Amino acid sequence: MRDSLPPDLAAPDETRPLRIAMVSVHTSPLEQPGTGDAGGMNVYVLELSRALARRGAQVEIYTRATSSAQPKVAAVAPGICVVHVPAGPYEGLDKNDLPGQLCAFAAGVLRAEAHRPQGWYDVLHTHYWLSGQVGWLAAERWDVPLVHTMHTMARVKNAALAPGDSPEPQSRVIGEEQVVAEADALVANTDEEAADLVRDYRADPARVHVVQPGVDLGVFCPPDGAADAAALRERLDLPADRKIVLFAGRVQLLKGPDVLVRALGERVWDWRPPLLVVLGGASGRPTAVRELEALAYQEGVGRHLLVRPPVPQGTLADYFRAVDLVAVPSHNESFGLVAAEAQASGTPVVAAAVGGLRTVVQDGVSGVLVPDHEPASWALALKTLLDDDVVRGRLAEGARASAARFGWDRTAEEMLDVYERARKRHAAR
Repeated sequence: MRDSLPPDLAAPDETRPLRIAMVSVHTSPLEQPGTGDAGGMNVYVLELSRALARRGAQVEIYTRATSSAQPKVAAVAPGICVVHVPAGPYEGLDKNDLPGQLCAFAAGVLRAEAHRPQGWYDVLHTHYWLSGQVGWLAAERWDVPLVHTMHTMARVKNAALAPGDSPEPQSRVIGEEQVVAEADALVANTDEEAADLVRDYRADPARVHVVQPGVDLGVFCPPDGAADAAALRERLDLPADRKIVLFAGRVQLLKGPDVLVRALGERVWDWRPPLLVVLGGASGRPTAVRELEALAYQEGVGRHLLVRPPVPQGTLADYFRAVDLVAVPSHNESFGLVAAEAQASGTPVVAAAVGGLRTVVQDGVSGVLVPDHEPASWALALKTLLDDDVVRGRLAEGARASAARFGWDRTAEEMLDVYERARKRHAAR
């Protein structure tokens, strides 16, 4: 904490923009989601920053540099920049290696802020527990409130591990507990996540705030009609005569793409299963995609699996509009941004009844929730919807209506309220 502040900076200045420092250590909002450690959190950080900037805030996002070619500071949009902080070697480190680089990263963040006048930032918002550890130190040094979004929690993940997946280490649990104890405000994506924070991490309920993520409703919107969907399939080089199920996300056990591959091998299909399109890259294991393809051949459905690399948001929206169903078989999701984006694109979602997916997908209205991860259950759920155009059409209408609940502008408004509450709490402390 600073010993003293100049008079002009000690008191709040209502005439200048709110200045927000965000920290996302292990993944940059500029990375392509769907491979490595990049996923929904990348979208969350960038889109929330855009919405906050539209309300006049200035947002600076600190993330670890992963290439010598990256600029020190990258201007993203008016009011938003990304600061690349060197911490350890550029390549060869994954998320599990980063706890050993937090000291170096924190030093880089503090060094960058030291070039600014005292009292520059008004609030510090960290994402994921690694960032929370850095934010704990920086918030105390800058004398600003610490707002933290967990995104995923070790105890919740370990309680719902996929077969063969490795549990999160106890060191992460301890790190998360420390951040929960120190934060002025904790942001949960859903009521269920808020309850997890209170039950599993003994969070003070008064400091837990539910702010649902949003969807870019200008990008993710329904097709104009059947002709538009057919044109999209042609442009995306997808077959016009097949039922298509889409999985979009990182290829890892947590996300459950293997459940869908095994479902293709079930006996419920009359003469051939649908085409499963996987848009994603390997995460956690460099051989993950090859292993998924090998599983498909073992199940005898190799010709019904099409794996493609992740794509930008605009192209992802085209895929959503071109396919019949989107499947989200994750073993755990704090929210389920892919499900929300697919519904906004007018496509029903078949999702696992876990975590935030129970909030995003309205069972029987915008999609179907599957109670387990058994391939037979998933095959039956997919076949039932693919065989019934009427029900699928009704769910498509419900999906569009359901998606209207989510918008980044609403998310930003609610987050600004959280920031203000955190500032008042911090001042009272």
